[in-house]
Amino acid sequence: MAIVSAEHEARRALSRLRRAVEKADREFEMLEGALRCAEGTDFPAEAYGSARSKLSELDVFIDEEAARLQEKILHAGGLEPGRVRRT
Repeated sequence: MAIVSAEHEARRALSRLRRAVEKADREFEMLEGALRCAEGTDFPAEAYGSARSKLSELDVFIDEEAARLQEKILHAGGLEPGRVRRT
């Protein structure tokens, strides 16, 4: 039962992290837009592009971890991850 609880907590933590990254992305977009408008040609576009790519990397990491966790849960339940179809 402890494994089920640990997997449940991991899924919840991934969901919370996904929501936090989505919120950070929205806030980042608002900041970028405001500063771009205020600073014009002085806006550090390269630095903001780099920061945005780091947020994207975090998004990819979350997706990969969610898939990995789902495979572990399916395997623990006796199912083959490649044979389960989503409808």
